[in-house]
Amino acid sequence: LVALSLALCAPAQTPAATVAPGEPTVDSYKIGAADVLTITVWKEPTLSGSILVRPDGMISMSLLGDVQASGMSPTQLAGQISTKLKKYIQDPNVSVVVSQIHSKLVYLLGEVTKKGPVEMTPGMTLLEAISSAGGLTDYANQKKIYILRTESGSQQRIPVRYKEALKGDGTLNLVLKPGDTIVVP
Repeated sequence: LVALSLALCAPAQTPAATVAPGEPTVDSYKIGAADVLTITVWKEPTLSGSILVRPDGMISMSLLGDVQASGMSPTQLAGQISTKLKKYIQDPNVSVVVSQIHSKLVYLLGEVTKKGPVEMTPGMTLLEAISSAGGLTDYANQKKIYILRTESGSQQRIPVRYKEALKGDGTLNLVLKPGDTIVVP
């Protein structure tokens, strides 16, 4: 009984929180052009509000002018804004929330049910994107599907082996990147 009562009174041991490889972390989201941010500066309503990230990746704020936002996590951007505001405000407390995500899109063209942009989900694959577009039409040429991807200023054409990907070959069900265009002739 003594051992049982000691075990019941002992504080619970919880394992340390770990993040598995490939899982998104709190700071894994990177802000992109066309995202809408809600920036709050505590006790400074004139510096707070919703701000659209411009195509050049910058935001414009009172007192600060243009601030680079694209490519940063919300926490990093909040820190940068806070540092810049120290010239004007004593100990500024800044929070940044991504209220609308518009920078993570892929595009579908050709023989799909719904052509146009599709909002990406983390780790979205080729088959998931085609499914989000309602699937292929009866006239789709499954053997000639390809992905157009722009990297480092040059566009590359990535051939797709659609039938093999459908059969479960995970190496052929490519993970998409923002801005990819899936062409279904």
